[in-house]
Amino acid sequence: MDLQAQIDADIKAAMLAREKDKLNVLRAIKSALLLEMTKEGGAHAVSDEAGMKILQKLHKQRTEAAAIYHQQGRADLAAEDDAQAKIIEAYLPARMGDAEMKAIVKETLASIGASSMADMGKAMKAVNEKLAGKADGSAIAAAVKSVLSGG
Repeated sequence: MDLQAQIDADIKAAMLAREKDKLNVLRAIKSALLLEMTKEGGAHAVSDEAGMKILQKLHKQRTEAAAIYHQQGRADLAAEDDAQAKIIEAYLPARMGDAEMKAIVKETLASIGASSMADMGKAMKAVNEKLAGKADGSAIAAAVKSVLSGG
């Protein structure tokens, strides 16, 4: 089942179960997917890859908002964004562990011949292509910096 069909089915299930919070998050996801489908020059369909990018963006927005609310001492608002992020996370592929990510970074850097911080741009491009959707961009950047600096 493709992402759009899965979201539609889950919206119906959330409506029947009267899960208001889950329903709001699923509607936000569907809205973002529809915006992507109808934007000018679009293919009037969202590929699974584009859908995953949209989900990652929505997840990142929720986690960053929750972090800001935590810093400001607004636990009520932070809890709401944390809950929304958890619902979105269910549709994302499992995140890669640090050790596994570092191994892939080392392997990729060896294959492209990157050995110093001067190769950071080239290294990030290659590693991001390999780990697209499997790890957070900031975690990838930290791993690449660590490996390039001899860690």
